[in-house]
Amino acid sequence: MAAADRPISTDELQAYVDDRLDADGRRRVEHYLDTEPEAARQVAAYGAQRAGLREAFAGHAAEPIPPALNLSRLLEARLERRPAWWRAAAAIVLCLGLGGAAGWYLAASPRPSRIDLAVSLLQQQAMASHTVYAADGRHPIEVTAAESDHLSQWLSNRLRRSVAPPDLSALGYRLLGGRLLATERGGAAALFVYDDAQGNRISVLLRPMAPELSATRTDIAQGPLTGCTWIHGGMGYAVVGAASDQTLDQISDQISRQAGKAG
Repeated sequence: MAAADRPISTDELQAYVDDRLDADGRRRVEHYLDTEPEAARQVAAYGAQRAGLREAFAGHAAEPIPPALNLSRLLEARLERRPAWWRAAAAIVLCLGLGGAAGWYLAASPRPSRIDLAVSLLQQQAMASHTVYAADGRHPIEVTAAESDHLSQWLSNRLRRSVAPPDLSALGYRLLGGRLLATERGGAAALFVYDDAQGNRISVLLRPMAPELSATRTDIAQGPLTGCTWIHGGMGYAVVGAASDQTLDQISDQISRQAGKAG
């Protein structure tokens, strides 16, 4: 059987999430995911769990292990008091136990729903994009507001749907411009950056979603940044900035009204 015709195994999907496949392997898996929505959702869930675990334990990973809790030291001290045959048996049992515990954890972990996963990815991308781009004093955008027609056409072509920067001038925010973003699966999203008279910036993220997905507005916060996200009409929306909840609500209401008229 040719490699291209061989079914994709669960191990290959996990290796894809862990970035352990070569270029040919990644292409095979990505082609498979494009034709199997259920597998694609499973892989996305694996990726979200992996990212969540890394983020949750990132701070602890950088901390040195206290000498008294060093696993190898504890094992050495205990095994030194045992006969050689017992040490070998203990090592085997330990390996099996660690593998079983990891499998139990992965099996017992609740899988997020499709909507929960979509909202989580939207929130993560919105916060990360604002932190990286909107906070850049000199190069927050790719196309300026002076070329707004070109910006709308360019982003519409890349997102494969009509996209235009929301008009927030009535709320005191001036469009600086926008840029194209990549999603975790190689799709396209749009980011628009605005500022007010005091130079305070906000960003608006538009990310295409499956047409059947819908989520009400959810507040998010990360350090000094706050924001809100929602999904409607096949599009995920996110507003992020160091602004008050009232301001963000007004901006979100304005975007929703304009999106409804456009639809």
